[in-house]
Amino acid sequence: MYTFLLVLLILDALVLIAAVLLQAGKGGGLAASFGGASSSADSVIGTRQAGNLLTQASWWCGGIFLGLAFVLQLMSSRSTAPKSVLDQLAAPAAPAAPAPAGPATAAPPSPLTPSAPVAPAAPAGGRKP
Repeated sequence: MYTFLLVLLILDALVLIAAVLLQAGKGGGLAASFGGASSSADSVIGTRQAGNLLTQASWWCGGIFLGLAFVLQLMSSRSTAPKSVLDQLAAPAAPAAPAPAGPATAAPPSPLTPSAPVAPAAPAGGRKP
């Protein structure tokens, strides 16, 4: 079902792209849509264009695209049951390995006095700086 809706969304997007790109540009910008700086017959006070096929296809494809995108988003986010972070914290941790029963061997103590600094090694190749 999810794959079918995803393919349908992609096809709808392609039709929407074609419908928008095939429409003729109206031109004039915002001033022309309110009747200023335009001498076209379709703009008396505002533009009220007739719903031709490409305009109607653009609106329908845009609405279908939004609807399918919303449904697909809901389907993808609800695939698993919600889990709480507190459930993860309350889960018992893996039991620690038991300590050996024999005598514990401690690491040798480190000396308290710093050792003498070590001279840097001679560079390879025999060149002197």
